[in-house]
Amino acid sequence: MPPKKSSTSAFGLIIDLTIFSINLVGFSVMSCAQSAPTKVNNAFKAKFPNAKYVEWEKEKETEWEAEFKLNGVEYSANFLNDGTWKETEHEIKVSELPNSVRNTLSTEFSGYEIEGAEMTETPEFSGYEVEIEKGEETIEVVLDKSGKIIKKKVVEEEEDEDED
Repeated sequence: MPPKKSSTSAFGLIIDLTIFSINLVGFSVMSCAQSAPTKVNNAFKAKFPNAKYVEWEKEKETEWEAEFKLNGVEYSANFLNDGTWKETEHEIKVSELPNSVRNTLSTEFSGYEIEGAEMTETPEFSGYEVEIEKGEETIEVVLDKSGKIIKKKVVEEEEDEDED
């Protein structure tokens, strides 16, 4: 007659597997936290000396993005591996958009609702990125401070869902 299996050993196995799973998840979460290269960190600190709660993520092979708070506002900034600053963005209220930008949007995109707005700055440009929607269609529009349309792009459904 085969030996009886103890329910305690099955219970022990479940406990062991549970502890292993918790440790694995904890390790995975910790390994997701990334640290930017020294040149990137130094450039970031020079540009945003008062930034708080900085979190880094590698965007591409040669580019890093920092998400942080500055004066209570959430920002994101991108830097190349050599420390070159590429872009900074932060959300703004629709009411903070200049009249010139709102007028262009209402004229050029009649019937569209503004879903969100960001102030965007690069070494070559300072302006606004606005997401507008009409029915199922979502468009991302980049405008300069005078309201001139610089770029517009229909946002694919998958891209729109990724941002949520």
